[in-house]
Amino acid sequence: MQKLSIRGGRKAGGALNGTVRISGAKNAALPIISAALLTAEPLNLTNVPKLNDIGTMAKLLAQMGVVIKRDGESLSLDAANLTDKTAPYDLVKTMRASILVLGPLLARFGEAKVSLPGGCAIGARPVDLHIKGLQAMGAAIRIEAGYILALVPNPERNPRGKLQGARIRMDTVTVTGTENLMMAACLAEGTTILENAAREPEVVDLADCLIAMGADIVGHGTDTITIVGVEKLHGSNYAVMPDRIEAGTFLVAVAAAGGDVTLTNVAPKTLDAVVDKLRESGATITATNNTMRVIASARPKAISLKTAPYPAFPTDMQAQFIALNAIAEGTAIVTETIFENRFMHVQELVRLGAKIDIEGNTAIVHGQAKLTGAAVMATDLRASASLVIAGIAAEGETIIDRIYHLDRGYDHIEAKLSALGADITRLD
Repeated sequence: MQKLSIRGGRKAGGALNGTVRISGAKNAALPIISAALLTAEPLNLTNVPKLNDIGTMAKLLAQMGVVIKRDGESLSLDAANLTDKTAPYDLVKTMRASILVLGPLLARFGEAKVSLPGGCAIGARPVDLHIKGLQAMGAAIRIEAGYILALVPNPERNPRGKLQGARIRMDTVTVTGTENLMMAACLAEGTTILENAAREPEVVDLADCLIAMGADIVGHGTDTITIVGVEKLHGSNYAVMPDRIEAGTFLVAVAAAGGDVTLTNVAPKTLDAVVDKLRESGATITATNNTMRVIASARPKAISLKTAPYPAFPTDMQAQFIALNAIAEGTAIVTETIFENRFMHVQELVRLGAKIDIEGNTAIVHGQAKLTGAAVMATDLRASASLVIAGIAAEGETIIDRIYHLDRGYDHIEAKLSALGADITRLD
């Protein structure tokens, strides 16, 4: 099992300096890859990150019969001749986003068998909203032996065996639920209106890709998305958006360790909530259309925050900011409203000398003048990023175990950090 060794500590002039290119967004690429199932023509993607989760999704589609070709950050998917409409447990158990094949399979083929998903153990993320939405569109769905068995029947309601447009109001905001139902609605008969829809940039990116494939979608980026079903979608060429969470992670790393770093291939408008908090901490951040520069020369100030659906502060940046607050000046209150079990990184940060109290869904972080390196263990994807940040800022050596979590969402993060001056090494 691989580990990371980090020798950190703030230095005069900062620990991180230089330029880093941000990869394509994992959380945008995964649903877009699933969208290839909606058409018999090739979908050609660029700016696709090299991540374990992307490999898992590609493997899932390949075992269904999708012909996949990969060349660096380019990915071509041809779903003309599907041989299997099953998403098996052995693949789905490692990645929750596998549920995103359900809507496309049901819309194009009228049937799907998808294992109930797994992923990071950060809390309950039920798929009932996906199921209720598809049932409202006429699908017959049952859960059997750990699988979602879905079928578009041919009774009076569905004379042509197709999903039917419907007005669907989701009880809570769900990103993957919005994406699944939006893809399913593209090939449904009639108009589908998704209310209380997710507004995340990754949802917008998926909608833009679907529109490039011939879908009729308006309202993406708002809480009401309207989709008029079309007879079929065609292939397209599409570039995946930059990863706002990877960009935010590097911004926080510079704020914690000090330095002067320019990020390229970024979408600054998707990072407003993160940038506002970093400026509160004392970092200087400037941006162009696709670059961002962060300068941090002093110990950061503690910043309190509360996670909430986009455009508010993202839950996927909460762990990184707790690491920043652990070495900040003052005390911060961090409240998590999305996932009930997303403070597992706290005990590992405490091993590095952080002073953090947990009260329900709130972490009270008492900033320390310094952290000290120790052996720690990653518990989920974003928790592992927080440990990398803390390790760079801490004095001495930090060993991070179970970094397979990190490889699910960060494209060669140790190579990128090394190029910026961090002393970080991958160990077998």
